[in-house]
Amino acid sequence: MAESARQTSQLKKEILVRLIKAYLGDNFEEETRLIPYDMRPKGSEVPYRCCIHKERAILRDRAIAGLGLSIEKAEDSTLLSTFAQIAENRTEVEENPLTVLQTACRGCVPSRIYVTDLCQGCVARPCEQTCKFGAIHVEHGKSVIDQTKCKNCGMCAQVCPYQAIARIIVPCENACPVGAIAKDDEGLAHIDFEKCISCGKCVSACPFGAVHEKSQIIDILKALKSGKKLVAMVAPAIFGQFPCSPKQLRQAILELGFSDVVEVAEGAEITSKREAAEFKERMEKGDPFMTTSCCAGYNELVEKHLPELKPYRSETKTPAYYTAELVKKDNPDAVTVFFSPCVAKRREAYLNPDMDYIINYEELSAWFTALEIELKDLEESEFRKESAAEARNYAVTGGVAGAVNAMLDDEHKAHACIIDGLNKQTIRDLKKYAKSGACELGNLIEVMACTGGCLGGSST
Repeated sequence: MAESARQTSQLKKEILVRLIKAYLGDNFEEETRLIPYDMRPKGSEVPYRCCIHKERAILRDRAIAGLGLSIEKAEDSTLLSTFAQIAENRTEVEENPLTVLQTACRGCVPSRIYVTDLCQGCVARPCEQTCKFGAIHVEHGKSVIDQTKCKNCGMCAQVCPYQAIARIIVPCENACPVGAIAKDDEGLAHIDFEKCISCGKCVSACPFGAVHEKSQIIDILKALKSGKKLVAMVAPAIFGQFPCSPKQLRQAILELGFSDVVEVAEGAEITSKREAAEFKERMEKGDPFMTTSCCAGYNELVEKHLPELKPYRSETKTPAYYTAELVKKDNPDAVTVFFSPCVAKRREAYLNPDMDYIINYEELSAWFTALEIELKDLEESEFRKESAAEARNYAVTGGVAGAVNAMLDDEHKAHACIIDGLNKQTIRDLKKYAKSGACELGNLIEVMACTGGCLGGSST
C-alpha cells in the first residue's frame, strides 16, 4: 500500500508541476490540454493500464482535479483547455473538497463476508452461534452466509477455528469512519457529502489514487499574478516535511511570491489560553468533561453525526481561525493561504471568510519543483514571532492537551483522554461518553481525526 501511495502521489505531483508551469507559461489552456499526451506520448510505455487511451483518460481526470474542479460533473467531450479556462475565470472555489476519478476507480467488488472451502462443518458451529443477525446456517455440512441478513461485523470470521471465513473489503469504504463513501449503481465509488467529514482517509486508502482533493493552486497563482498581497499561514506539521530548516522553508515560500509567512502556532497560543480558561470554568461548574475543538475533521463529525457531543465540545476556535483573524486585522486586503496537512481544512476555510485558500504539502512540493527552488541551498529568514514549543506541538498526538495543561495551575490540571484518530471504534467511544455524560479516562478529551495528529494527515 505504501508503494502504491507513493506512485499515485508522484502522478499527482507531476500533473501539478505541469499545470503550474502551464499557468506561468505563454499558453495556459493549450498546454493544459496537452498534459495527458505529453505524459503518455504515442508509442510510450503504458505502466498501469490496459492501453495508452485509458492512461490518458485517467491523467485527464487527475488534471481536472488539479484545476480544482469536480470530475463527476465533467463531460467526456469537454477539452481540458476548456476546464483550464473555467478554472482561470472562476471567482470562488468549489464547496466540497473531494472528487472521485471514475476512470481510475476500478469498481471494487462489493464488500462482503463469505465462507471459503476451508470450512470443515464442525459440530460446535461457533460462527452460527456467534452471529447476532441469524445470517449463518449450515447446508450440506458447510456454513453458508445469507448476504441479505449479514451486517459485515466480522464476528464469525474471528471465532472460526479454521479461519475459513474471509472478508472482502473495499479500501475506501473500509477506511471511512462514517460510511460516507460507497459504490453507486455502476459499481464506482461515490461520496455522500451530507455524511462526509473531510477526514481524507479515503484519499490515503485508495490504492488506485481514485479519490482526489480539488486543488486551489490555480486560484492562488491567479491572485499572485494579479498583484495581490498573499500571506502564507503555515501549520506546525509542515516542519520536517521538506529537506530544510523551518527558516529556510519560510524563505522558500517568500520566493514563491508571498509577502509574509506566519506560523499558525501564533493562533495555537490563543487557542491554548482560551481552551484552558474554558476548561477551568466548565470544571468549576461541574461539567464531567470537555473535548478539544482544534481539529476540523472532528468538528465536522460533531456537526453531522454526533450533535449530542456539542454541549461538551470546547467553544474555542481553531489555531487556523485565530491566525487568519490576526493576519486580516494587520492586513485587511491580504489574501490568506493556509498550508494544510489535511483535507478537512478546506471545509473549514470554505466556511471562514478570513481564510481565502488552502494549499497542501503535496501541492507545495510541486510548486517548488516547477520553479526549481532548491530548499537546502536557501538562506534563512526569521518568522515575525518565536512561538512557544507547546503551540508547535499541536501537530502531534497529545500536543493540544499538553498545551492546554501548560496554561493551567496545578490545582486545575486536566486529566487527558486522547482520541488518536477517528475510526468506527473511537466514534463509538465518543458516542458512549456523550450518552453517559461521563468519560472514565479523563476530563479533557483531545480528538484528532488523523492517527498521530496532524503529522499523520492525508496530505503530508
